[in-house]
Amino acid sequence: MQESGGKPLVTKPTEEILLNDRNERKALDANSIASHVREMIKIIGEDPNREGLRRTPERFERAFKFLTSGYHQNIDHVLNGATFSVAYDEMVIVKDIEFFSLCEHHLLPFFGRAHVAYLPDKRVLGLSKIARLVNMFARRLQIQERLTNQIAEAIHEKLVPQGVGVIIEARHLCMQMRGVEKQCGQAVTSSMLGAFRHNKQTRDEFLSLVREKRA
Repeated sequence: MQESGGKPLVTKPTEEILLNDRNERKALDANSIASHVREMIKIIGEDPNREGLRRTPERFERAFKFLTSGYHQNIDHVLNGATFSVAYDEMVIVKDIEFFSLCEHHLLPFFGRAHVAYLPDKRVLGLSKIARLVNMFARRLQIQERLTNQIAEAIHEKLVPQGVGVIIEARHLCMQMRGVEKQCGQAVTSSMLGAFRHNKQTRDEFLSLVREKRA
């Protein structure tokens, strides 16, 4: 074959093109989470090619990316402008918000319930946005103490209420599956800002509502 200028057209054999494509894919795959999981499976003495494990690295990568998807979100994106002017100054509380997170020390799950309250100062937040904020911060590598503070500080920053209170009750698999292996241990953390920190009556009302028996 010749180009229009009369020079011969040089083409690569199909086999060479396919080989180059495969090599490029391998180079990219070598940096993927899945490729490292495959190596981990080998290191512990398992066969990553056996039927039950063949697709495990890819499944793990998809799951891990979902469980850490909070890194790709920010507070403004989650709230999406859902703050509203309302003549209401009594406590707003959303409790028993289920969450799942990963302990940054062992990459094992911890999970439980978050209870979030605030005292409005002329503005309120869409109720579903509180749960979405909890999810955003939970879907990162976390420790429970920081998770609790981040939720409270985000609401305080964006809403500027009279006060914010957050309580988290969680079970940690890094404590239950390994280490001390205590199956019934539960960690409780709190973050109190503004009126929830300085006004005992406000704080006690919040704690009382959290302790109320679930239906």
